[in-house]
Amino acid sequence: MDTNETEQANEAQKLKEIEQLLQDALSLDEVHVTQAGTHYKIVAVGECFDGMGRVKQQQTIYAPLMERITSGELHALTINAFTPTQWKREKIFNM
Repeated sequence: MDTNETEQANEAQKLKEIEQLLQDALSLDEVHVTQAGTHYKIVAVGECFDGMGRVKQQQTIYAPLMERITSGELHALTINAFTPTQWKREKIFNM
């Protein structure tokens, strides 16, 4: 494995770890984390977002990630949170 392949494998593992962290903390139906350079995009789907405003949704997702955010490991996050019903409508626009 060359350096580039190793870096790609490490980044893929990091994305899976973030997905698992969010899944475990929030009991989500689905979670997808992607990366472009230093920018991360999180799409989270769960009943836990029902009735929440956008700010509260983002705070809910930030909470389990706070250690990684404060360490500088994660920054430049885009967060999209949906209930399962919303996700059925919005999936085509967010994947």
